[in-house]
Amino acid sequence: MKHGKKYNAAAAKYDLSKKYDVASACKMVQDMKFAKFDETVEAHVSLRLEKNATVRDTLVFPNQFKGEKKVLVFCKGDKVKEALDAGAAYAGEEYIEKVKDGWLDFDVAVATPDMMKDVGRLGMVLGRKGLMPNPKTGTVTPNVAQAVAELRKGRTEYRADKAGIVHIAVGKCSMDADKVVENVKTLLSEISRKKPAGSAAGFVQSVSVSSSMGPGVWVDYKEGE
Repeated sequence: MKHGKKYNAAAAKYDLSKKYDVASACKMVQDMKFAKFDETVEAHVSLRLEKNATVRDTLVFPNQFKGEKKVLVFCKGDKVKEALDAGAAYAGEEYIEKVKDGWLDFDVAVATPDMMKDVGRLGMVLGRKGLMPNPKTGTVTPNVAQAVAELRKGRTEYRADKAGIVHIAVGKCSMDADKVVENVKTLLSEISRKKPAGSAAGFVQSVSVSSSMGPGVWVDYKEGE
């Protein structure tokens, strides 16, 4: 793959064939940034998964780097006030019709279990945008206050792709390096916790970090760290 002069100049600063501890790798990524905008720091974690298996969950990073999310809660009765008091931008059953008509002025949707029969009919709209509430990600729950509070704090979903790799943003190049490191370590700890029972050693096969535009840096990571 051919790269531009700025990319190649950044890559020439270090030996990118080697592996580095998390702190050193994150520092290198920040040192190699070259775009005029504040690049995102990304982690890429390759997992050893059985055929048709995946890893999917959510986590809240200790150090936030994204803007606050607008949360919509599909609910009724007392849950409406509970959701709004917790900080939801919108709450109520009337939003089902609004979404059906094409309204999508929110970043994440939550639903109480009793609403999923109706919310499920919005699959063509919400599913296409990745906004469909799902119990696996904690967005179908009777505890809407907790869900809203965590989502506003930046609760993020991660999921292994078909190749068994988790790609996820972990910070910004402008952040304090220690905060990016803490986020990466939190991610690795959470992924290791999802290791399927009975899996052999080597569940986490490789880890790398990079900026949006820059070269990747291999991380010397061992399970259990």
